[in-house]
Amino acid sequence: MPHELILLPVGALALLTFLVLLLVPIRRFRAAFAGQVGAGDFRYGESARVPGEVSIPNRNYMNLLELPMLFYVVCMLNYVTSPTVSAATLALAWSYVGLRALHSLVHLTYNNVMHRLALFATSNVVLGALWIAFFAHLLRGNS
Repeated sequence: MPHELILLPVGALALLTFLVLLLVPIRRFRAAFAGQVGAGDFRYGESARVPGEVSIPNRNYMNLLELPMLFYVVCMLNYVTSPTVSAATLALAWSYVGLRALHSLVHLTYNNVMHRLALFATSNVVLGALWIAFFAHLLRGNS
């Protein structure tokens, strides 16, 4: 398959990250207008006065900038080192994006910690498999 296809899941995860980022000011302004928080509550991060439903989008956004960075790197490495990408690699990449989207959905809605953990852990296994697949492909000489 053309290596450009690996950029589609990259774009999808970037889009998810931007969508979650939009929730941060929406929830903060809503809480400020309701008198739950003031500007000072965000001066050094988030004070203890910030309600959970206000801090969760920010936490989810930060989470989308942590381990997913390794996803972006392995996808870019796949893109630049080979003129093709395997169906298995694409399936792993899309699986990772889907799992991260589900993780965000759970985190931003009903926030069941066990469901979040299962999705987070599974996404990390998929990310590890992406890296293993990349190095296996690289060691085989891109064949």
